[in-house]
Amino acid sequence: MTLKDGPRIILEEERPPVAGERVDLGWEQAVVPIEPSPRIGWSSVGLVTAGIACLVLGFALIDAVGFVLAQFREGWFSGGVTLLVAVLGFGLILGGVARELRSLAALRAVDRCRLAIVAGDTETARAEAVAWAARVPAAIPIRAELRAAPDAATVRALLEGGPLRQLDSQATTLGRNAAIQAFAATAISPSPAWDALVFGWRAVRLVRQVAELHGLRPGVAATVSLLRRSALSAVAVAATNVLADAATRAVVSNPLIEKLAGEAATGAVAARRMLALARATAIACRIVPPPGR
Repeated sequence: MTLKDGPRIILEEERPPVAGERVDLGWEQAVVPIEPSPRIGWSSVGLVTAGIACLVLGFALIDAVGFVLAQFREGWFSGGVTLLVAVLGFGLILGGVARELRSLAALRAVDRCRLAIVAGDTETARAEAVAWAARVPAAIPIRAELRAAPDAATVRALLEGGPLRQLDSQATTLGRNAAIQAFAATAISPSPAWDALVFGWRAVRLVRQVAELHGLRPGVAATVSLLRRSALSAVAVAATNVLADAATRAVVSNPLIEKLAGEAATGAVAARRMLALARATAIACRIVPPPGR
């Protein structure tokens, strides 16, 4: 190429655009949400909490052993009673810890099944789905079909077409019951602080009820994990409802009507938040990925 030929323009497209044709700028691919990778190992907070628990329980056990031995030196009867009390107390503590670990393990099994279905891992998806079906009464009739599923897509279709549809309906019913209770409690509540206390208690109970439908039976740690998972969806809806509540209060000018309408609007917002929380918790507990993933 010489200078007299002039500048040369290199086109990226191999053919000229056609009139009326949609120009693809790749924006859809740019805004597709990325599924976060599962966390491997313990977090810093988990390590610190486990360390503190080990120190507290360890030193308590050492003190208990020393106290039991001292009681045995006083006499066999007092030593035996002290040993029985210590074994009973530490046994109850270990039983509670074991229950928490089982609930967390069940939640991790749901995550493994989701990842296996997305990755097309038939063996893992089938094994986790069969184990999950053993804990959920609504899924027991399809256990044989799950065992014979040829691929991960069939496992997902069997779950979504059968037990998950029934569980979603039951979760919606639980959400409606909680919404009615939240509306009534907010309408008769004497103070906003009492509103928050009642709503928080009912929300935690709703999360546990929906999780039990899916065979999770969460403890404290699993409930906190589910609340964290469902918080984003529920808060997004709740923020919209707060704006609607503020707009409703701003429209009404008469003091009496403002009071009545304001309390009704607050109760309606609380009810809608319960419904949103029930839907978000059901999505967080589903053994298959959310729709569209």
